[in-house]
Amino acid sequence: MEQKGVQLDRETFSCSICLDLLKDPVTINCGHSYCMNCIKSHWDGEDCKYSYSCPDCRKTFTPRPVLLKNTMLAALVEELKKTGLQAAPADHCYAGAEDVACDVCTGRKLKAIKSCLQCLISYCEKHLQPHYDVAQLKKHKLVEPSKKLQENVCSRHDEVMKIFCRTDQQLICSLCLMDEHKGHDTVSAAAERAERQKKLEGSLQTIQQRIQDREKDVKLLQQQAEAIDRSADKAVEDSEKIFTKLIRLLEKRSSDVKQQVRSQQKREVSRVKELQEELEQEITELKRKDAELKKLSHTEDHNQFLHNYPSLSPLSQSTSSIHIRPLSCFEDVTAAVSEVRDKLQDVLREEWTNVSLAGTEVDVSLPQPEPKTRAGFLKYSREITLDPNTAHTQLLLSEGNRNK
Repeated sequence: MEQKGVQLDRETFSCSICLDLLKDPVTINCGHSYCMNCIKSHWDGEDCKYSYSCPDCRKTFTPRPVLLKNTMLAALVEELKKTGLQAAPADHCYAGAEDVACDVCTGRKLKAIKSCLQCLISYCEKHLQPHYDVAQLKKHKLVEPSKKLQENVCSRHDEVMKIFCRTDQQLICSLCLMDEHKGHDTVSAAAERAERQKKLEGSLQTIQQRIQDREKDVKLLQQQAEAIDRSADKAVEDSEKIFTKLIRLLEKRSSDVKQQVRSQQKREVSRVKELQEELEQEITELKRKDAELKKLSHTEDHNQFLHNYPSLSPLSQSTSSIHIRPLSCFEDVTAAVSEVRDKLQDVLREEWTNVSLAGTEVDVSLPQPEPKTRAGFLKYSREITLDPNTAHTQLLLSEGNRNK
């Protein structure tokens, strides 16, 4: 009993806003007490700036009350602290805004732990105890706390709806059954629930089986994706090796052509230089001979002219004319390389369809549901033309050899 009194004191001297022991307690006009900072913050956050309400009793005040510290209450709280009174434990069961509150509790309500479908009341642990002790109450149906208990009450007759009208597909009370639902196909709500529960369980089994099937499909698709990745990686790796070899082959052929051209260039230039040296020697000889002949032609002494004339060496046979042919030998090389390029491009262009990715699409699709309507079936319709020679003799064919 003493402990119960201490619990009462704890609740009495706790602020209903912060749920802790009062700090700088103030008492407003309706008699409820709060921490000064808690009630200030509460009123500062209210939308209405012309009236201010008490968080507990909702009584309004205009204008805003002047807050004065309740020195007597503050002294009492301090004295109780010294005697061992502590703040309310953290695991208290007071109902918050999102909780279902006990309908029996007065003042500050505790959380409800069960709701009774017969009483249409939610109970905290303390007030629920009679449902465990009283024989008649033990028969009541207890469920998890619910804020929707009033939905079980008929809005017209204020009576619990325990009957289900299958004709109108709605819950009704016994008075509704005697009135507008008279003669309808009705069963108890429990019977309807049991029947629908069976259907629900069947649907759940179907869903669970479908989930398992889809999970298997997902696993298969994952394996397919991994196989595609492996295949694509190998194809890229192999193709890179092939193209690398092809590039190296082309580079080798390019180097061979370059070497052949340079060798031919060296031979041709060497031959041209040899001819050039022969011609330059011939020019030198002709110039020397030209000087001798000029000198002899200017001799005034006839006897001396005739004496020196026989000593002149005869002219050597002149080199035949040099024929410069067009420099087409290297152009032929360029033309040959261009021809190889064109053939290679043609091969790549014609054979590229074999390398195209168009044929590598994976045939994966989700199964389509069976059609339920005529329009759905018509999507799969096809026109059939019959052969008059093989069609049954009693089968009448319309124009276009189609069945009538």
